[in-house]
Amino acid sequence: YAELGTVFPRSGGEYHILSSIIHPSVGFAAGIISATVGFTAPAVLAAIALGDYLSAVLPFFNKTYTAFFVIIGLHYLHMSSVSNGIYFQDISTGLKVGLIVLFIGFGFFIEQPQSISLMPNIGDVSIIFSPSFAIGLVWVSYAYTGWNSSIYIAGEIINPDANISKVMLLATTFVMILYVLLNYIFLYSTPIELMVGHIDIGYVSGLHIFGDFGGAIMSLGISIILLSTVSSYIYIGPRIIQVMGEDYLFLSVLKHKNSKDIPINAFWIQLLLSIVLILTSSFKQILMYTGVSLIITTTLTVFSLFILRYKKPGILRPYKVIGYPIVPFIFLIVNLWILYFSFMHSMAETLVGIYLVVGSIVGFFIISWLRK
Repeated sequence: YAELGTVFPRSGGEYHILSSIIHPSVGFAAGIISATVGFTAPAVLAAIALGDYLSAVLPFFNKTYTAFFVIIGLHYLHMSSVSNGIYFQDISTGLKVGLIVLFIGFGFFIEQPQSISLMPNIGDVSIIFSPSFAIGLVWVSYAYTGWNSSIYIAGEIINPDANISKVMLLATTFVMILYVLLNYIFLYSTPIELMVGHIDIGYVSGLHIFGDFGGAIMSLGISIILLSTVSSYIYIGPRIIQVMGEDYLFLSVLKHKNSKDIPINAFWIQLLLSIVLILTSSFKQILMYTGVSLIITTTLTVFSLFILRYKKPGILRPYKVIGYPIVPFIFLIVNLWILYFSFMHSMAETLVGIYLVVGSIVGFFIISWLRK
C-alpha cells in the first residue's frame, strides 16, 4: 500500500489506485465500498459499541439512540469546522491511548489472574488452519481497519514519498503492540466464559481488574474514548466521496466544498448511510459483510501491485515494498483462505459483501452505457 500510495499520491485510496492500474470500474467499486462500508460502517460499529458500554453502566441510555446521536453530533462537528474536528481528534486520541495504557498497566497487578500460556501446545497448528480461525481473522482484520488510512488523504500529507510508508509502518506497529497487550490483559484478568457473546469486553474485564465501581468508571471512560474512533472514520470517509465527485460528472454534486473547504454534500451522504445502518442491521451483521467487502478490496489492491510491476517496471517508486514478491503473495493467499471459509460458514453475509463489489462494477458499466 505504501508503494502504491507513493506512486499515486492523490487522495482517494483504493478508488484512485485501482482505477489507474486495473480499470475505472474496479476503482469505482472500491470507492463505493470505501465510502460506504469502509468508513461509514466502522463508525456505526464503534457508535453501537459506545452505546453498549454506556448502557452497561447507565441502563436508562438506549443503545440505538446513543449511537444515533453520537453519529449526528460528530458529523455536525466535522461539517462545521476542519480545525475544531482535528483538535477534537487529537485530544480524544491521546486520551484513548492513555486509557488503554492505564488499563494494561493495572491489569498486570490483578490479585487472581487466569492461567494462560503463550507457548504453543500440541494441536494448535490444526486450530490455526481451521475454518473457525479463518473466520475469526475477519474480526481481527476489522479491528485494524485504518492501517491504510493515510492513502485516502495522500494528497494532504506533507512529503508523501517519505511519510506515507513511515506513517503506515510506525502506526500499525504501535497499534499492534497495544492490541496484543490489551487482549492479553483481557485473557489474563477474566475467565473466557464470562466474555463470550459480549461486545463490551472492556467493561467485563474492568470489573475483574478494578471492581464494580472501578469497572463502571472504566466503562464510562471507554464509551467516551470511543468517540475518537467514530470521529476518525467520519473525518476520512467524505474525502473519498468528494474525490469520486471530481472524476464523474453524474456524481459532481458530491465534489462541492463549502467556504470552509469541507466536502459538505459528501458528509450529508455519509450521515444518511450511517443512520440507515444503525436502524437496519445488527453489530455482527455489519461486521461480517463489511469485513468481507474490505478484504476483497485490499486483495484487489495488493494484486494490482503485481500488475503495476509487470506493466511499468521503470516507473518512479519512492518506496518499494519490503520482501517483494513473497510478502504481498502471502497476504493474497491468507486473504483468499479467509474469504473461502467465510463463504462456507457465513454464506449470507459473505454474499452481501461480494454483491457490494460485483454490483458496484456492474453499476459502473450501466451508468456509462446510460450516459452514452
